[in-house]
Amino acid sequence: MSSHVRALAARLGELDDAQLIALLTARAAPHTARWADAFDAAEWLLDAASLARALAQLTRSELETLAAAASAGTAVPAEVRPTLEALALIDEAGVLYGPVAEQVAAWAASDAAGTTPDAATAASDTDSDADTAATAERAFTSVGALGDILIETLATPLTRIVSGTIGANDRRRLAEDAAPHAADIDALIALAVGTELLTLVGRHWLVTPQGSQWMRLPTLERWVSVARAWRATLPRGIRVESDARTWRTAYPADATWPARAEALRAQAEAWGLVTADGIETTWAALLWADPDGDAAAAREALGALLPSEVDTVYLQNDLTAIAPGPLAPTLDLRLRTMARRESHAQASTYRFTAETIAAAVTAGETAESMRSFLASISITGVPQPLDYLITSAAGRHGMVRVQALDAPPREPGGRALRTLITTDEPALLETLLVDQSLQPLGLAPGEGGLESRAARDVVYWSLIDARYPAAALDEAGAIEPLHRNKIAVAPAPELSPAEAYAPLVTALRNAPPLESDDAWLARDLEIAVRARETLTLVVALPGGEHREFTMELTGIGGGRVRGRDKQADLERTLPLSSITAVRRE
Repeated sequence: MSSHVRALAARLGELDDAQLIALLTARAAPHTARWADAFDAAEWLLDAASLARALAQLTRSELETLAAAASAGTAVPAEVRPTLEALALIDEAGVLYGPVAEQVAAWAASDAAGTTPDAATAASDTDSDADTAATAERAFTSVGALGDILIETLATPLTRIVSGTIGANDRRRLAEDAAPHAADIDALIALAVGTELLTLVGRHWLVTPQGSQWMRLPTLERWVSVARAWRATLPRGIRVESDARTWRTAYPADATWPARAEALRAQAEAWGLVTADGIETTWAALLWADPDGDAAAAREALGALLPSEVDTVYLQNDLTAIAPGPLAPTLDLRLRTMARRESHAQASTYRFTAETIAAAVTAGETAESMRSFLASISITGVPQPLDYLITSAAGRHGMVRVQALDAPPREPGGRALRTLITTDEPALLETLLVDQSLQPLGLAPGEGGLESRAARDVVYWSLIDARYPAAALDEAGAIEPLHRNKIAVAPAPELSPAEAYAPLVTALRNAPPLESDDAWLARDLEIAVRARETLTLVVALPGGEHREFTMELTGIGGGRVRGRDKQADLERTLPLSSITAVRRE
């Protein structure tokens, strides 16, 4: 292996910093590697485990090209060299390094003896009108369901369990209130995570600022945005492959790929990019053909098969609102701040209650703003029962006021009292004191009201959950809208590859040059000592004669190499300066 390591090390020395960083990034080299020089780097790059990870990045056609070149002992064709050079799998002449050739040959043998690529299924390559309509409907449903998942996540973040999926309680909640098909939940969440609408913070998925903005887009723009973002994340081997039936065999050297391919196909199906048979849809093809445009053709093709969005509702005397079709997302989003959606068919039903109106006021709405909004979207005006409910619920808001204490007094036990609860109705304070659901707050009579050791927001939400008309006050004593919605804070920017690999590149650049044959010989023998290899050393004797010693090397240092002579069965020490050649049997 030493000649190949030497050749690659020499090649690494010829790369500039940008090229070296690109290589280390492509091969996922550890940032903290303790490499003394380019020889160490080359040794790691040609290590079997490292090569296995590199080959897993190659498509079937690339692997087959490598296998053909390895079998014939020839250089790979020029058209595939850039990818292979970027992974340090071939030398400057396009010839595979020896360890690469060995791994590729082993893969070719196992592939020939194992399963062959999946043939295309017997499904037709053309869709029927029914299939097309069903796929479009699924796309429409998935867009709405993903919006619902984000809304649910805003209110209560999704918990990630050990298996990497959401917990049973969250799954049940989403199945009931959001996604119409439980089987789609995992695919939609994975889609949202992959397109950065959701992000994992600790053990919970939260909506990102990008996801919050996406929720306000029209349906077709939602679809376009996610589709484009999702495609950009696809591995290059399937990014331009329109037949999802072939995805499973795209990366045959990657043992994890079949499962990943199935998950990606499920996402593509859920989003209406491919049919249930794996055939790319017309609107998907139009979208890919217009990567930087407004996607007008794709939106027109898909939109022609979708129900039209509406911007009006029927407000009824029974405190419900009925949308005669899919309500525009921005209107749906605001309406659901003041009403609970009871059904989510194309004609959705929303119900107003005292609690939903109070929640809207809590979030910053007023009786006037709600009446104005509802009047603007209502075909039937604002019915008197709903108007009365808004007046009553909004009027009760703030009967119980919660405020943080600036300079909290001290309990007899010495703990700070952090929150004050006040009201103009003394009887209500007595009710709060005996309410068992509020016992964790540790409420106690204080000056002007009730005091609690809990933080203001904790006290406030506890009161809201117990259905008290509470309002939070700011430091100036004014009502402050609070939101339960949890938006993920933008993460700190990750180190760029140049920044992450800077110490390693500096160490390699500052290493002593390995230009002489003696230096290379010493490094080669160091590797052999660590591996306890048996080598044949050719040694020049004083009289000009050359003699061979087959030795199991045990140590090196002080200009000498030590080992056990396998033929004479004794320990020998040989000067490095006398060794003229090394052979591995």
